[in-house]
Amino acid sequence: MTKKQLGTITILIKDRQMNSGKMNKLLTDSGHIIMARLGVNIEPLCVEHCTGLIAVAVKASAQEINDLAKKLNKLYGIVAKANIMTK
Repeated sequence: MTKKQLGTITILIKDRQMNSGKMNKLLTDSGHIIMARLGVNIEPLCVEHCTGLIAVAVKASAQEINDLAKKLNKLYGIVAKANIMTK
C-alpha cells in the first residue's frame, strides 16, 4: 500500500471568470484526496478579469499530489505548485 502524504497545492488563477471552469472540474474529480480548499480574494474591488489564489490541502500519495499539480498546470491561465509536508 502506498503511503499517504499530507501536502498543499497552491493555485494562482489568472482571470478567474474565464479560467475557473476546467480547474473546478479537475478539483471536483480529485475530491477524494482534497481535505480543504481556501479561496483568497487578492483583488477585493476587482469585477472582471480578476486574479485568484487557492490553497488546497491534500492527503494522497506523493505521486497523486504531484500528478494533480501537473494537470492543473496544463490548464490555460493557471499556475500550480505542490508542497509535500510529510515523508
